Amino acid sequence: MFKKVLIANRGEIACRVINTLKKMGITSVAVYSDSDRQARHVKLADEAYYIGGSRPAESYLKSETILALSKDIGVDAIHPGYGFLSENSAFAQACAASNICFIGPSSLSIEKMGAKDAAKKLMESAGVPVVPGYHGDNQQPAYLQQQAIAIGFPLLIKAVSGGGGKGMRVVQAADDFINLLEAVKREALNAFADDRVLLERYIERPRHIEFQIFGDSHQHYIHLHERECSLQRRHQKIIEETPSPFLDDETRQAMGQAAVNAAEAIDYQGAGTVEFIVANDRSFFFMEMNTRLQVEHPVTEMVTGQDLVEWQLRVAAGEPLPLTQEQVKSVGHAFEARLYAENPSKQFLPSTGLLHRLRFPVESRHTRIETGVEQGDTISVFYDPMIAKLITWGEDREVARLGLINVLSDTGIMGVDNNIDFLETLCSHDDFINNKIDTQYIDEQLEQLLKTDHTDTPNEVLMAACIQLLIDGKQTVAMKASASSAQNSPWFDTKGWRLNGRSERRFFFSDAEQKISDMRVTDHGKHFVFHLEQDIDVQVEEHDKGVLRLHLNGRWQRIICLKNANNLLISYQKKWYSISEHDPFEPNLSDLKGETTIYAPMPGKLLAVLVASGDHVKKGQALATLEAMKMEHTLLAPFDTVVDQVFYQCDDFVEADATLITFAQPTEI
Repeated sequence: MFKKVLIANRGEIACRVINTLKKMGITSVAVYSDSDRQARHVKLADEAYYIGGSRPAESYLKSETILALSKDIGVDAIHPGYGFLSENSAFAQACAASNICFIGPSSLSIEKMGAKDAAKKLMESAGVPVVPGYHGDNQQPAYLQQQAIAIGFPLLIKAVSGGGGKGMRVVQAADDFINLLEAVKREALNAFADDRVLLERYIERPRHIEFQIFGDSHQHYIHLHERECSLQRRHQKIIEETPSPFLDDETRQAMGQAAVNAAEAIDYQGAGTVEFIVANDRSFFFMEMNTRLQVEHPVTEMVTGQDLVEWQLRVAAGEPLPLTQEQVKSVGHAFEARLYAENPSKQFLPSTGLLHRLRFPVESRHTRIETGVEQGDTISVFYDPMIAKLITWGEDREVARLGLINVLSDTGIMGVDNNIDFLETLCSHDDFINNKIDTQYIDEQLEQLLKTDHTDTPNEVLMAACIQLLIDGKQTVAMKASASSAQNSPWFDTKGWRLNGRSERRFFFSDAEQKISDMRVTDHGKHFVFHLEQDIDVQVEEHDKGVLRLHLNGRWQRIICLKNANNLLISYQKKWYSISEHDPFEPNLSDLKGETTIYAPMPGKLLAVLVASGDHVKKGQALATLEAMKMEHTLLAPFDTVVDQVFYQCDDFVEADATLITFAQPTEI
């Protein structure tokens, strides 16, 4: 077995690999960029080495630098994680040439599956069903359009070297083909340095179901059952589960065998995933094979009880697979939800900034948290905006689903926008509960899923906010008093003592809809009296930091309360509420930025500037395309207007909140 392994990656997958290395007694080596000097994976590893600038091309994609470092420090093997160099056949080959084990398949296997067109041909020859389409060498736009017409619409344009939902567009009509082809080629060239595409028939309302496969150097190939990955947005998975609630036993067995056949056809070694598109009649077609560990591998681990990273290490070291196909068992049901720094209400625009507050539930047999960040870390523009993966297990699907809702209600984030509310909505929706989903479901139902409930903030939430503010005030004063020689000074007493009785405190709060709530409370030390329509006496226990137990209306209730500056985030009855302490005498400055300006929502590179000064534009018209956090974001005109000035050009890098475009004043139009 290896003695020293370098993880050529970052974030939660690097932390995940380090945990298994520690369990196996193997020295772990982390690498880091400028932005990641204080990252969690750097702190967890036994050793850590700087490899370059914040941009991936300056650090995590510098294969020569990583390989040279591995030689210098005596590394036995390199684990690539996923993304970055994980499916780079040249890097795998260079590792082998340097007598350093690449923990993954051979470079030849990666090459065979790396190009989607060649992979489909290979799968056809192996008897694995593939989607009808074109995956040839002629890449001339006119010829591709002819092939598209022959296949019929709708069809899918996919980058040959694509992955992660990038380089992919659905074409509904022939007139749209050339424009979408250009978009795919541009995105593919930027992301993969390869603008070749393939075309395939677009299957209406399909399921996306993948099988976890493993192979070893002794010609043993097995699968570890399937994962349902149909809840996606723009081909990016959001919630995964296993087993699939859609498959019957006959289809499951046939798909599992097809996945194993695919692995055997390329002499596959290590962990991989064979992904299928499944139609409503349960006919299935090979989509692609990922020659690496997948983001969603924890759900497979939860139901099988196996450590797939440990399997990777043992297979790479030449050991046979730990289990035969007959010995692989699946027990219960598991979900994984991907927690992102993004704003669902703003087209899922990624969010950057400091994680002022970050709270996760306690891990257990039923709950698992995988993250690469800690409270106080910064979500950077340079990398994927994932904050964590939340994984739950239950005896059946419903138990696991309810467990996921509990985990979401126990996970709190302050400092960046996030998708917790959106995930809670998905998990609670009748269509999700009744398994009426497909890969198009979120995109088609997005408006409905994003509808917010404008009900008033419950009094229990407002009471908790008041109590938390009062407790924080006491703790702050106590800290000051402990540093003072006059600890018993009346100037440090914040209990509101008055000669004729205690004083009443008054708090004002504003919610997301800017509705103001007025709360009056008297602090009696061990309990609080709230003066509403009638007085309510509330007893309080501070369970742990951020968790309050309130006794009111004859019962104890657990409420999570996170605070940053004047903002509070409170979880009550499995729902998060965001409120702010409000000063009724402070003017509202929230509308200073008028609608006559388009600002950069985050730092990024302008891929396209589509308008010029004097242009008349319509509401919803594309004005510019910004590339940030590995995604393209189109900035749209908010209304019919005339462009006044354009401040940047294509290929310029802009900072967050930079003024990009201004519009003429209404009187000038």
